[in-house]
Amino acid sequence: MSGSDNPYNGSFGNQMSATASYGAVPQPAAGGGYIKDTTTANFTKDVLEESRNQPVLVDFWAPWCGPCKQLTPVLEKVVNEGQGRVKLVKMNIDDHPSIAGQLGIQSIPAVIAFVNGRPADGFMGAVPESQVRQFIDRLAGPEGADQAAEIEGALAQAGELLAAGNINEAGQLYGAVMQADPENAKALAGMAECLIAADQHGEARQMLSELPEELGKDAGIQAVLKKLDQIEEARKLGDPVALERELALNPDHHEARLKLAKILNVEGKREEAAEHLLTIMRKDRAFDDDGARRQLLQFFEVWGFKDPVTVSARRKLSSILFS
Repeated sequence: MSGSDNPYNGSFGNQMSATASYGAVPQPAAGGGYIKDTTTANFTKDVLEESRNQPVLVDFWAPWCGPCKQLTPVLEKVVNEGQGRVKLVKMNIDDHPSIAGQLGIQSIPAVIAFVNGRPADGFMGAVPESQVRQFIDRLAGPEGADQAAEIEGALAQAGELLAAGNINEAGQLYGAVMQADPENAKALAGMAECLIAADQHGEARQMLSELPEELGKDAGIQAVLKKLDQIEEARKLGDPVALERELALNPDHHEARLKLAKILNVEGKREEAAEHLLTIMRKDRAFDDDGARRQLLQFFEVWGFKDPVTVSARRKLSSILFS
């Protein structure tokens, strides 16, 4: 699914375009990128202070050094591809010998990695690209790890925003994650939840129905599809006020109570919905072939195993079943 054909594009008006940044992705410094030359005077700022933001590799080289000419292009390539995982600072030891001398460097090329203002690791010689990548992975973690952490953080933040009713902001975060990872099931399910919250049920179902078969089997996506089914069913069940009047006149009208529970559920009144179903079970387990219990279990699937109402209602359900 590409950014151009994602069905969420344009949803919720212009406020819901998926252009939000989902994390603090490192950006190149203006004019300097991820690579720069340094001097003895600037070493503290360019290396020691900068290494508190991300690892900094210092490439000690000289114009007459043949192996340096082999290693430096490899370093530059890998560092640029890393998009800020590490930075590279080059120091010509002919012009600035004192730092290399203080670090005890006696042959070049030599690369010293600084982390949090101190030397952390290093190597000497014109090593191949694969070893440079391994060296950077040891310092900064495997490539993609930072992005994965940012995505998880964005998903958590989006979930909190959605729960608070901020569907536009939540949708922007979900959309940004989908741009970075188009098959992220949590983001897809979250975006569908935003569409549901905006009363765009058809758009939500269309988005989920167009997913690849294996992705569509994800438990979170299946839960959203079941939620859509419950919403559509509840719309056909009548007026909740009329159902409440029927129950006031006849508390044992289990069919009316079951319908009311389904309507309350889609209105977000989970505790009340669960209590109506539990009431039916307490009075008549045989009603609709134990239909109240089956309906409650369907609610649990949509609400999630750890949802507080699920936990509470499951405890009450157990007391009924095993009393």
